[in-house]
Amino acid sequence: MAKGNKRLSIAHLAQELGLSASTISRALNNAPDVSEATKAQVWTLAEKLHYQPNGLAAALRRGRSNVLGVIVPHITGAFFPAVVHGMEEEASKEGFNVMICQTNEEVAREKKQVEVLLKGQVDGILVAMSKTTYDFAHFERVRSKNIPLVFFDRMPNLANACAVVSDDYRGAYQAVEHLIKQGCRRIAHMAGHQTVSTTHNRYRAYRDALAAHGLPYKEELVIHLPNPSTEAGAQAMTTLLQQPVWPDAVFTAYDFPAVGALEVLDARGIRVPEDIALVGYSDEPFTTMLKPRLTSVDQRAKQMGEAVIQLFLQLLKRPGYGTGQRITLKPQLLIRESSLQKKIFVEKNE
Repeated sequence: MAKGNKRLSIAHLAQELGLSASTISRALNNAPDVSEATKAQVWTLAEKLHYQPNGLAAALRRGRSNVLGVIVPHITGAFFPAVVHGMEEEASKEGFNVMICQTNEEVAREKKQVEVLLKGQVDGILVAMSKTTYDFAHFERVRSKNIPLVFFDRMPNLANACAVVSDDYRGAYQAVEHLIKQGCRRIAHMAGHQTVSTTHNRYRAYRDALAAHGLPYKEELVIHLPNPSTEAGAQAMTTLLQQPVWPDAVFTAYDFPAVGALEVLDARGIRVPEDIALVGYSDEPFTTMLKPRLTSVDQRAKQMGEAVIQLFLQLLKRPGYGTGQRITLKPQLLIRESSLQKKIFVEKNE
């Protein structure tokens, strides 16, 4: 019998009952060639000794664990939890479980989590990279083992990478163009980390939308946020209001900084949108609870999670299929009161 904290094995059950390990294994798996009496005997002892099957060993025997490793940079806000929710729902339909790892935007932690998932014999690894990831050797290691690897939201500069992303450029361009159509001419931007593909694309779209409409790009109107927090947004808005000429609109790369900006504007009696219009990004649940309600961009988070699983399944069924495959989701600009400076609503949500 197993002693101390040593894990109870099939060999221990076999020794107790005087049966072979293979017979114990077949009995536990309800094999038809084992008598009902023997099965009952094995299960009675297994329950008495609190036997737990070795899941990893079972996975190795059948060549599949039915577990997917999901790595996200954080679970603050609603976006990544919504993506994971979409993954879990879609994965469960196919008999897969999801194991979630959080890097807190630290590449060292990301690398360690990849190793843990590989040792755990997961059937696939689904990743939204940390903002500090510049080297992709740990991802190349996953691919070298022919384990399906799908990136989501954040697209790496990695040859033949498979990914599901939202068209952040399109979403941001629509947001800035909307502000221009509202008559705004001095539009500020609270930009995210520029090594992250999503926020870099939003910044590019901001610049391109200004240029397309004949508006100059002004460095003093761009505040690079240290993080996507309410506090960072409040500090950035304070900085913008210290300028001799205020912006007449602000486009933030995330929704949380927009909340901080709104708090500062409200405290100073500056009207939104009459004095300064405001547009965020991600369509967090709180955007419709603010006063005024915040115009934002819906990234289709749940649909992203579902699409990631569908792409994974394609890679699992047909190794080598879809090398470099990228699925791009179309975001939606949700126009609300925070950006409507015109009395007559003239635009349609696209």
